Amino acid sequence: MITASENASGVASLVQSVDWLALAPPVAVAAVAVVILVADLFVPEARKPLLGHAAVAGLVAGLALIIPLHEGDRSTFCLTTGSHACSYTADHFTLVIQALVLGGALLTALLSIGDTRKLPAGEYWFLLLSSAAGAALLPAARDLATLVIALEVASLPAFALVGIKRGDRRSSEAALKFFLSSVTATAVMLLGVSFVYAATGTLHLTDLAGALDDVPGRLSTLAGAGVALTLVGFAFKTAAAPFHFWVPDTYVGAPLPIAAYLSVVGKAVGFTGLILVTVIAFPAYADVWGPALAVLAALTMTVGNVAALRQSATRARSAVRLLAWSSVAQAGYLLVPIAAAAYAGDRRIGSTVAYALMYAVVNLGAFAVAALVARTHPGNRLADYRGLYATRPLAALALAFFLLCLAGLPPGIIGLFAKVTVFSAAVDAGLGWLAVVMAVNVVVALYYYLQWTAALFRAPEADRTHQAAPAARHRTPATLTAAIVLTAVAGIVLSGAPQTVLRFAAVNLF
Repeated sequence: MITASENASGVASLVQSVDWLALAPPVAVAAVAVVILVADLFVPEARKPLLGHAAVAGLVAGLALIIPLHEGDRSTFCLTTGSHACSYTADHFTLVIQALVLGGALLTALLSIGDTRKLPAGEYWFLLLSSAAGAALLPAARDLATLVIALEVASLPAFALVGIKRGDRRSSEAALKFFLSSVTATAVMLLGVSFVYAATGTLHLTDLAGALDDVPGRLSTLAGAGVALTLVGFAFKTAAAPFHFWVPDTYVGAPLPIAAYLSVVGKAVGFTGLILVTVIAFPAYADVWGPALAVLAALTMTVGNVAALRQSATRARSAVRLLAWSSVAQAGYLLVPIAAAAYAGDRRIGSTVAYALMYAVVNLGAFAVAALVARTHPGNRLADYRGLYATRPLAALALAFFLLCLAGLPPGIIGLFAKVTVFSAAVDAGLGWLAVVMAVNVVVALYYYLQWTAALFRAPEADRTHQAAPAARHRTPATLTAAIVLTAVAGIVLSGAPQTVLRFAAVNLF
């Protein structure tokens, strides 16, 4: 832990000691990223796949370094005069989110190995690990400067990853749209942060909570505008409607593993930042951001589900597009407990964390099966999944399980319980109207989830039965199989023991 020592006269010293163990998870991943970038200069082309295995090892090391921190409550980079606010805190919230983002990055790496033959290997793995390091740093950030920097470290490499397919016009367009929307969000957020700092004179989240409660009258408008602009910036990052327009085209244009990464890790980054600024820094404005987030949640889940309903089964890449719109709808569910925290306290945040953990496992699993199907059906249409059980029974069963979890139907018990937890958070906070909107949207989502699930077990169309032969000739990479197995096993375990993640909904993580 960072501490301020005292000299012989009893005056506090500015010399500090850094708690390197608390910093270890993101630092380890960042260090491996640099090693891979340098090694890429010397590794011959035939041995480039070793860089992917090094990236997997780095992410495993980052996850392992979370274990010694399981007791939480370690802080570093703290002020030594006046307030004892810290810039980096490894509490239970931090550790859970770090496990989520590094685990999501690890599964993305497994999906990517064997699928990066036409991509620059060194740059790809460096960018992926750099983004993961920023995502792991963000939940520990306890001042607005560190928060924005971590957010950009997580986001900037993602732009390049989306457009990394050289010569692919769709990929370039997706990267440009993602870049422009994200830069706009960052600009709005930075303007809001500057307003908040001008009104309060501090950037530390814990100090902001008190300072915003006692803002001089002449600065109250400036402070309110700063809070509003900061929240709008994070709404872009979370893909909340009406700031979601970049999602479908970005997911479709990006390499499939990167689309999976954005759907889970990118979303976790945005929601983590939103939780930190609302619950820790801006509780004085709960009467403003609470209703605003409730409306955004209702709008986001409705827009996402309605758009998912309209996907044509024969449209190219319609499977990925449906998963993209589904992720927008899921973002609406994730917003519900954050809005509820404005009315019922920050314990409701645990419901968002529990739901995010469930969503991360099953959504990455669904993308893993989509990556498997894409190896024989590059168009990745929903129609390509018809009769999948006849050619790949285990993959079909796994995808059916993932879709039922997202729908909240048995045997996807963890999906059902997670939705009930979010629903309860809305009801307990007195947001009955939002609970009704969520219930209607859950029913709407059942249609497209069940329609896709049913297609897996239908008889293949007569003119498409020949596609079983090509499937047999394509060898599935062991890492892709491992990703599907890991997510399926994790989903089954969580469905058998849902309290593993649902317990976060009943505890205070800060």
